[in-house]
Amino acid sequence: MRDLKNIKNEFPLLRDSDIVYLDSGATSQKPKCVVDRIQRYYEKENANPNHGAYKLSIKTGEEVQEVREKVAKFINAKNAEEIIFTKNATEALNLVAQSYGMANLKKGDEIVLSIMEHHSNLVPWQQVALKKKAKINYLYIDKNFEIPESEIEKKITKNTKVVCVLSVSNVLGTHNNIEKIAKKAHSVGAIVVADLTQGVAHVPFDVQKTDVDFAGFSAHKMYGPLGVGVLYGKRELLEKMDPFLMGGSMVEYVYEQKTTFAELPKKFEAGTQNLAGIIGFGAAIDFMNEIGYKAITKKEAELSKYALACLKKLSFVEIYATKNNPAVISFNVKNIHPHDVASLLDAKKICIRAGNHCAQPLLRFLNLDSTLRISFGVYNTKEDIDALVKALVEIYDKFKKYIKE
Repeated sequence: MRDLKNIKNEFPLLRDSDIVYLDSGATSQKPKCVVDRIQRYYEKENANPNHGAYKLSIKTGEEVQEVREKVAKFINAKNAEEIIFTKNATEALNLVAQSYGMANLKKGDEIVLSIMEHHSNLVPWQQVALKKKAKINYLYIDKNFEIPESEIEKKITKNTKVVCVLSVSNVLGTHNNIEKIAKKAHSVGAIVVADLTQGVAHVPFDVQKTDVDFAGFSAHKMYGPLGVGVLYGKRELLEKMDPFLMGGSMVEYVYEQKTTFAELPKKFEAGTQNLAGIIGFGAAIDFMNEIGYKAITKKEAELSKYALACLKKLSFVEIYATKNNPAVISFNVKNIHPHDVASLLDAKKICIRAGNHCAQPLLRFLNLDSTLRISFGVYNTKEDIDALVKALVEIYDKFKKYIKE
């Protein structure tokens, strides 16, 4: 069990600098155990799996399979063959849109998306709808930034074939009830595509309990390396789907005029994977398991509660976040552009996000162009929040004489 009081010391970038990092929603920092595992692979184990009969190649293949099994257990998939490695969540979600959506949707079918969707689980389905002459409907949020049950009942109909929803909003911190949404979707014969990217580092997700058909997420937002993603899919669906990418590793036999494809999961893993990244991802899962979700959610809930309380005391700050202790809080400083605030914070060595967060339809729905966003990791402390609040006060004090209320 790791001591969360001193956990920041396990992250080299944070240990060796005085920056305040509050942008884990974009990418988390990496603990030394992950960095060391990747380095060890390149120094002592580097080989392409399943391309040679020598020990290094066989060992790498075994290690990749071990990580696949860890991922399956982490989200409670029925078996490891339902876990497809991709380069990120974006590729995973695009794979579903292209391989499932293009093959199964037809004119007049409806795709239901939450208005909170990240572009990665929205734009691909726009393209499918355009090409297949399908229609997109949105689940809108209420004043509490949550999807009301009336929206679910009204929008998911007998014409709905696909429902896309993220587990946690990367803008508002909203935790969606995917189990309820999936139950409604399945009652009308639709499939559910869940984007777990923002949520999986903070709260557990059980693909069998929620009964989602597909789910995607990225390693780099859960203390793992960049360049590794996961697609989970129910086996019976994946087996019927054609591959998204073609080439080496994903074939069974190739003839001059035809090709047969490999069994799952290889069918969807064309070419050489980011092997060091996958193995490093395994170390990140071990790291999270050693801490445990209970400790993670407890600490982040305390930080969120504290941050919301501090920000609410600032009369010049407008907050856009759920009340349920989100690990993501969006806000704006009145009459000062978010990018200006973020740049000035950077000068004080405080790292936060400014922009539309790859969720432009949501921000338009909220009548916003962009926001500032803080997002927490296990390494954050109340002192980080204090530093942010102090800096915001200093920035506003410098600007307020130029502001016309």
